[in-house]
Amino acid sequence: MPPAPRPPVPFSQYVIKVHGRCDLACDHCYVYEHADTSWRGKARVIDEAVLARTAERIAEHARTHRLPAVHVVLHGGEPLLAGPARLGRAAELLRAALPPGCALDLRIHTNGVRLNTRHLDLFAEHGIKVGISLDGDRAANDRHRRFADGRSSHAKVLAAVGLLRRPEYRHLYAGLLCTIDVENDPVAVLDALVALEPPRVDFLLPHATWADPPKRPDGLGPTPYADWLLAVYRRWEELGRPVPVRTFDSIHRTLRGRSSLTESLGLDPSDLVVVETDGSFEQADSLKTAYDGAPETGFTVFEHSLDQVAAHPGMVERQSGLAGLAEECRACPVVRSCGGGLYAHRYRADDGSGFRNPSVFCGDLLKLITTVRDRTTPTAAVPAQDPPGAALTDRQLDELAAGYGGADTVRALAGAQLGLTRRLVAAVATASPAWELVTSLDAGDGAALSAVLTHPYVRAWAVRCLAGPGSGGAGSGGPGSGGADPVGADLGGVAELAAAAALRARRSFELPLPVRAGAVHLPTLGRVLVGGAGEAVLTGDPEGFEVGGVRTGWDAPGDGRWQPVRRVALADGWTVALEDTDPQRDSHQWPVAERLDEAELRAWSGALREAWELIGRDLPGYAPGIRAGLSTLTPLRPGPAGRDVSAAARQAFGAVGIARPAAAPTLALLVAHEFQHVKLGAVLDLHDLYDRTDQRLFHAPWRPDPRPLEGLFQGTYAHLAVTEYWAARVRVLADGPERENARFQLAGWRSHTVGAIEELTGSGALTPLGERFATGMRTAVEPWLAVPVGPAAEAAARAAAAENLARWRARVAAGAG
Repeated sequence: MPPAPRPPVPFSQYVIKVHGRCDLACDHCYVYEHADTSWRGKARVIDEAVLARTAERIAEHARTHRLPAVHVVLHGGEPLLAGPARLGRAAELLRAALPPGCALDLRIHTNGVRLNTRHLDLFAEHGIKVGISLDGDRAANDRHRRFADGRSSHAKVLAAVGLLRRPEYRHLYAGLLCTIDVENDPVAVLDALVALEPPRVDFLLPHATWADPPKRPDGLGPTPYADWLLAVYRRWEELGRPVPVRTFDSIHRTLRGRSSLTESLGLDPSDLVVVETDGSFEQADSLKTAYDGAPETGFTVFEHSLDQVAAHPGMVERQSGLAGLAEECRACPVVRSCGGGLYAHRYRADDGSGFRNPSVFCGDLLKLITTVRDRTTPTAAVPAQDPPGAALTDRQLDELAAGYGGADTVRALAGAQLGLTRRLVAAVATASPAWELVTSLDAGDGAALSAVLTHPYVRAWAVRCLAGPGSGGAGSGGPGSGGADPVGADLGGVAELAAAAALRARRSFELPLPVRAGAVHLPTLGRVLVGGAGEAVLTGDPEGFEVGGVRTGWDAPGDGRWQPVRRVALADGWTVALEDTDPQRDSHQWPVAERLDEAELRAWSGALREAWELIGRDLPGYAPGIRAGLSTLTPLRPGPAGRDVSAAARQAFGAVGIARPAAAPTLALLVAHEFQHVKLGAVLDLHDLYDRTDQRLFHAPWRPDPRPLEGLFQGTYAHLAVTEYWAARVRVLADGPERENARFQLAGWRSHTVGAIEELTGSGALTPLGERFATGMRTAVEPWLAVPVGPAAEAAARAAAAENLARWRARVAAGAG
């Protein structure tokens, strides 16, 4: 059943055009220099009737939707051309009309050349804050912001800012807006703006579309706008982030799952409407860059309410979030931060796709966001050192016994796993020439080293090394399995993890790395296709690395020979790696898939996002733990005859392997199922739940073959999530074949799970803690036993269980004979 249409989001932001002309002739202006020419037919200045009716419409909307505040910008053209009297009247009408309890945030955005103390005294009286457009130092500003006769505007703008910096007017100073030109010196631009002590700086990409693309000067590379902003970002950090920068703050916020501060980033629905000088309602001004008439709605303040405007198809489209984006955007790893870029920048006319395209700045936005993300967020949640104390608390054990385990509990498991991995790696790595770099990183850049050691397949590699050749040690056994002398082990893995950590730490170094199947591998980062075998020397520096004739940055997009690990952004700043490059990922019982092509990557990304939404809805008790602990998904090859295939490797905490199923609900179930194995394996590394010397085999109600104690425990624990999943499906599905299947599945899995718990508790092999854990599992199943499924489903489940038991008994009897 499709979801009900979401009601339009009410408008809380308004741009009122108080004057339709300008006293500058900026050649990058979207109003006068782009596709839309409607300004020619609009009134030069807004009259009182339009102002009064606009104030009434805003007040009406605020009352209807009980808005706590509205934000209004007096704009143009150049709004100061409207004169102080009209600006003051606009403020009076707006404040008088708003209902009690609705605050007014009133601002004016100006080029500043006419700003004087008369204006500022008026603004102080009415509480109007002032934002000013300024593109940097004189050379940068005068590249575009000039008078019609070519004169510089810079000195007049500086004088205006000087007035705002006076103590009596400082409270009116809202900030500076700078339009990017990549031919300007980014550091000089930032320094010039910071010197003016603004409360905020906003950098804007120049308006462009696929029909009228932005300039990309020769010699500046394929992503000049990202490179320019990253140069500003580095300088901003060097200066200690002296002022808020809306672009950077929005990236930081959206990476953490919070709202954006600008319509050009993030997936927040647009809540802005424009009122033109003649009283017509329009969409965002930036649409004027797309085509003539693009922002028009056909509505006016005299004839239409703002609710009618909110229902306009163009407004609805800009409030549709992920669903309103192009397929390429929905599959992008940074879509929740990028949001597809500014709506106007997606326009394409030649193929009829309109705005259903990636931004014309797509490559720049991807590089900008991923670089900021990888420099600031990837290791933030990774403990740099072993956690104090390995054992879990009673509360945490009880959470886990119930099948769940909140974020803090799973993070405790992750911290303990990191400590184990450190010890395992140390047992292998001291014989490697790269060990000195590892210890240096641990002393000075521990977070970068831990970010690599937390990679699930680092531990898998270390266990293989310690277990000896042919052991298959990554798939079974506890944290100390094996014990072979590491001499002769795969010490190339030490160099690989050292190089990856050193690149994350922006270290300069040189290391020989093994070439495996024609590629040099960097755990957590990706691989470089160099061909051949043997070794290749990798040279790293703060900007990137070079190996096998390839020069790149580890956070750069792939170029064919450099194949980075791709990440899928799921929600709230959480990303999961789609690991298809690491040779150690072959740790599961099923063969791994090769490098995903772009179509399969998009399919995986979309399926994972949908699956995560389903987990949040149907398995809310499991979602926080999955988010805290699942870092890696390894695509597997499809199973035989369409069979759904998934696995969790005992020595690879944080990873699950799955062959992409046909439907997202199945993927949600497989993720939850396999992460149960991940959690229980980590618990068993810390606590004895059963007698490990007991070699007996037991009946698992869902399998015909006898199972050892750990296998029975693992399957039972995984099926706590499976049972709850089917109970949720029974609840949310409409009557029909799917719901009947869900009833049958629930009847079977809850019966299997209860039977397996009884098998465990009757084994006599559980420790006291294991008995307590099994009791917790039994209690967790109770609510799902009460969900009605109907006599047919119950009968079918009993028949299936009886058949399974008969097959198991026959197999045991055959083995005994």
